[in-house]
Amino acid sequence: MPEARTGPAPADRRAAEQRSPLRGTLWLAFVVQLAAISLATLLSVFGAWIVLRDVLIQRALMDEATHYWQRYEREPGAALPDTFNLRAYLRVGDDDSGVPEKLRALPPGYHIVPDEDSDDLVYVEDGPRWPLRLYLVFKQEQVDALALWFGFVPLALVLMVIYLMAFLFYRASRRAVSPVIWLAGLVRGWDPKHPDTSALEPEAIPADAGEDVRVLAGALRGFARRLDDFVERERNFTRDASHELRTPITVIKVAADVLETEEELSPFAQRSVGRIQRSIRDMEALIESFLILAREGDVGLPEEDFVVNEIVGDEAEKAESLVVGRPVVVRVVHEAQFALHAPSRVLAVMLSNLLRNACAYTEQGEVTVTVGEGYIRVADTGLGMSPEELKRVFEPFYRAKSGEGKRGSGVGLTIVRRLSDRFGWPVEIESERGVGTRVTIRFPNAAPA
Repeated sequence: MPEARTGPAPADRRAAEQRSPLRGTLWLAFVVQLAAISLATLLSVFGAWIVLRDVLIQRALMDEATHYWQRYEREPGAALPDTFNLRAYLRVGDDDSGVPEKLRALPPGYHIVPDEDSDDLVYVEDGPRWPLRLYLVFKQEQVDALALWFGFVPLALVLMVIYLMAFLFYRASRRAVSPVIWLAGLVRGWDPKHPDTSALEPEAIPADAGEDVRVLAGALRGFARRLDDFVERERNFTRDASHELRTPITVIKVAADVLETEEELSPFAQRSVGRIQRSIRDMEALIESFLILAREGDVGLPEEDFVVNEIVGDEAEKAESLVVGRPVVVRVVHEAQFALHAPSRVLAVMLSNLLRNACAYTEQGEVTVTVGEGYIRVADTGLGMSPEELKRVFEPFYRAKSGEGKRGSGVGLTIVRRLSDRFGWPVEIESERGVGTRVTIRFPNAAPA
């Protein structure tokens, strides 16, 4: 008979719990709770000790003095209070021989007088009629003993009970969230392209998992399967689109090139063929951009070491056909040379979009591509944009008012921004209405050419 599966091994579950931030959060909450309870309890006991010493005992000494003066009026020779906790001294006139030296200079009122063993609580009060002064001395060590036995000892017992209950609650919480931590560890280790859901099958779930955990595991299992289907559909789409879309475009491109060689074409037909060829180039760049962005993580292009200056030269040469018939010059300035390790086609797509934008919005002047130390800058002398338009320039399908009537889909700069975010190449854009626009791509991972 095959052995039934009871979930992951205890060692694996313990390792997952130790790596889980949820377990750390529980432990932190447990420690903070105990610290707060301990601090609040200690402050309460300390406050009670202060009240006992400075309020209750002071009040008791005042009442004791009042009671003594009442007795003294009825019986002048009444004995002074002398108990285990309280000792009294009486000064008659200027005769203070019966009063300890450390008490003689004390004025009427409540005092704390240092002693060898512990501080004494002293209350001094003058008599109501005669030149008399009463000194009542209460041993503070008795207060400390009371605070110890009736304050700190019960406090220690209460804290022990609180600590025990909190620890038991912590253990119970750990057991309750342990399956959740295990699930989190499984999901964290999934490959987004191929999530392994075998560990979430009902027979693989830990035996101590509750019904809520089993429902959560089932939901995660269903989500992982849908995610797997989605990745497969995305992979199929990019593969089919790459083939099916490029094939007709290639046919149209070849047909347009053949038509261009015909000598009998009228000027109008030649202009139409030129528009077809420009549209084909735009469509090729747009399709390639979309296919790169459609792939999650891997763009489907090989990474290689290439010199950036070569890519810039190729794209600038292609862009010259976009300004045919206009007084616009496309030129390249090589101030430096550097190389990158990345898919070269990605950089080509970004430059193609920037150059097509620059050429489309420049009626006269020049479009300059500058290669510097770790950056590429595309500058034009075109229409430019206002500060308000510049804030929205990376929004999909946004077209500045200054560019109304120009060719374009409004997604070129959006594609550039998304590719820059994907590969960590920051894009900066500056523009001024009537002066032109400058777009700079920086490459933190640039290497010497």
